[in-house]
Amino acid sequence: MIDRGFSAGASALIALFAAPSAEAAARSQSTIVIDAPIDRIWSLVVDVDRWPSWNKAVQSARLDGDVAPGSVFKWTSGGFGVTSTFRTVQPMTHLSWTGVAFGAHAVHSWLFEPTARGVKVTTTETFDGWMPRLMPRTMQKMLDDTLPKLLASLKRAAEQQG
Repeated sequence: MIDRGFSAGASALIALFAAPSAEAAARSQSTIVIDAPIDRIWSLVVDVDRWPSWNKAVQSARLDGDVAPGSVFKWTSGGFGVTSTFRTVQPMTHLSWTGVAFGAHAVHSWLFEPTARGVKVTTTETFDGWMPRLMPRTMQKMLDDTLPKLLASLKRAAEQQG
């Protein structure tokens, strides 16, 4: 984890809150192998301001600061505004953030693993809060539909840049 001045205790606490929870109302995970250099894939994911150029589910996105634990970014997806905060930033390896939107708290995590066939990218997201607890099936379906599409869009963008 890149600490950027956080104490060891604060870093451990941030990592705890950045881990997707098994007890969340909705939880999903998806994996894909991308035939592109890891630095290209990483750049697409961390360049928040450019998300709308490759991820059609995102209408707008703006990072306030650097890609570092504690940095905030705001984005719009599906008509909902989301305020997110980077929690874990391990370049080319692991990235996570938490997010808050109407009635929901989300934790999104990315893992990047070089393989003989490319880079294995795994993304996990959880939703909790009153909205996901009120509509767990709807929120679960949304996550289960969204994550594979997100990875397919990332794969298309990373492989086309080559």
